[in-house]
Amino acid sequence: MPSRAPERQVEESRVVMTEIVLPEDTNHRGSIFGGRVLALIDKCAAVAAIRHARGEVLTISMDTVEFRNPVVAGQILILNGWINAAFGSSMEAEVEVRSEDPASGARALTTRAYVTMVAVDDNGRPRRVPRLLAMDDEELRRAEEATKRRKIRLQNATSS
Repeated sequence: MPSRAPERQVEESRVVMTEIVLPEDTNHRGSIFGGRVLALIDKCAAVAAIRHARGEVLTISMDTVEFRNPVVAGQILILNGWINAAFGSSMEAEVEVRSEDPASGARALTTRAYVTMVAVDDNGRPRRVPRLLAMDDEELRRAEEATKRRKIRLQNATSS
């Protein structure tokens, strides 16, 4: 009898990262560089994907990123990441970035991104990842939406 494919829950991939915004992270107006935020998003998505795949991963793509609220030096960034769906060797990670005012504790959503990661073996070749087990309606909704986004990504890739 063949063994069942491994499964992992979303909670097993969850990541929380915290970063203080320093002057060297900002432009001449004191706002964080967009590239710095993107690098943190990529790192957070990679950790989530590594936790799910239990191995090396590579970034394949990042969907459109919208910077919703400014983040200035002295504020704290909180990045929350998790895997929304697993597709053979690839995974969609979602990362939410919030700023926190250290004086008041007030938080604001600054950025949300969807990052496609692929698991690779020791030779850099794609390898299968465990299936993602949705444990509630919210996780199921996220998986369904990730599947729709994947379809669009694949259509765009073949039409380019």
